Amino acid sequence: MTIAADLPAATRRSSDLSKRSAEVFAEAEDHPVTVTRRDGEALVLMSQREAEGRARLLNFAAQLITVTLDDRGSLAERMSKAFPWMLALSPADQESCAQDRVDAARASFSTDQPHLAIAELTSWKETATAPSRPGSAAAAPVWSGSTTMRPWSVPNRGGRQEGRAGSLRLILWSGHPDNGS
Repeated sequence: MTIAADLPAATRRSSDLSKRSAEVFAEAEDHPVTVTRRDGEALVLMSQREAEGRARLLNFAAQLITVTLDDRGSLAERMSKAFPWMLALSPADQESCAQDRVDAARASFSTDQPHLAIAELTSWKETATAPSRPGSAAAAPVWSGSTTMRPWSVPNRGGRQEGRAGSLRLILWSGHPDNGS
């Protein structure tokens, strides 16, 4: 993801903010909007959710780069050092988690969709930590008919994030609290 180069497709003039502010704000809730100015540098207007998603993705990217620069051990072993909660997963799930997170990060960067990597990270972290939380959904696990689940769908924006390859994966909703999902 090249944040500066890929920002954004929509462009508005600064005068639109005063003349049609509701329209510009609604557009910015949906996707980042460049606001051009005659007397200064262009600005980008985006939702706080979008900005936080980008910040979280950049933080994850920094951690991922650190992991890949270390050449001691497998990818899963190196990721477990950076993300100690992965140690709660089985060795096979640690390998799946590491690869799934790299794949999701690549997808996020190439499509400018931070939620892909964040959803994958959240799903695996919840999976790893759920059995240790009393009263959590994982206290009474639901299996898919065997001890290994079949592959599930890739996360979609604003929709369901379902687990893939693992002994138990949680189903998360990635909807926004304001829209009732």
